[in-house]
Amino acid sequence: MNAERGVTRYRSIWISDIHLGTRGCQAEQLLDFLKHTESEYLYLVGDIIDLWRMRRSWAWRQAHNDVIQKLLRKARKGTKVMFIPGNHDEMFREFLNADFGQIEIRPEHVHVTRRGERFLVIHGDEFDAVVTYAKWLAILGDWTYNTLLSLNTVYNDIRRRLGYPYWSLSAYLKHKAKRAVEFIGRFEAALATEAARRGVDGVICGHIHKAEMRRIGDILYCNDGDWVESCTALVEHMDGGLEILHWTEVRQLSFAA
Repeated sequence: MNAERGVTRYRSIWISDIHLGTRGCQAEQLLDFLKHTESEYLYLVGDIIDLWRMRRSWAWRQAHNDVIQKLLRKARKGTKVMFIPGNHDEMFREFLNADFGQIEIRPEHVHVTRRGERFLVIHGDEFDAVVTYAKWLAILGDWTYNTLLSLNTVYNDIRRRLGYPYWSLSAYLKHKAKRAVEFIGRFEAALATEAARRGVDGVICGHIHKAEMRRIGDILYCNDGDWVESCTALVEHMDGGLEILHWTEVRQLSFAA
């Protein structure tokens, strides 16, 4: 920790599922995170800009511009920033292996930690059967999910005014729904199987908005979560150890619209 600036330095940081351009995006929380962290490597693991949602409605605030500018500034100042597009910003897959403002755009990547462990970094939508084989159903689900997020924002605005902490309605419903839990389990198993097939030590992904780090067989499965509900990131410490940060807990901030 740099005590003077209040900045913590990590070797690597992974963030995904920011969904810039939507009302549910917690851009202010992400800006706070980016201002108080530095790293040698910064991975943007897909769904950074929600082009699906922006085709139907526009919710781009100044804080969303500030996030983009902050990422570009980090890249200019020497952070190795890599963008791996997801399904919500799949348009950028047309520019794979190109660089944009010193940000590399790649389909996937193998990251080697300070301890020498190899991790496949991938968004993960390729292993979501709904997205892959029934895109119209995924879009319908996305509409339902964003409706929940809108309700969630109103609900937590009332809680904040009354002095209560943040509580995620959509996360609660998702974790309580049996079919959602079953889907998450299948998704995690599919990613672990792919990592084992590739001969790496683990996998780092996003897509399902559920931060997790656990062993599945010999594979360390890591999901960095999202910035619409949980405001989480995966970090690699200087000694190579991995940790999931829940930023609102770290900074003791409450969510606000």
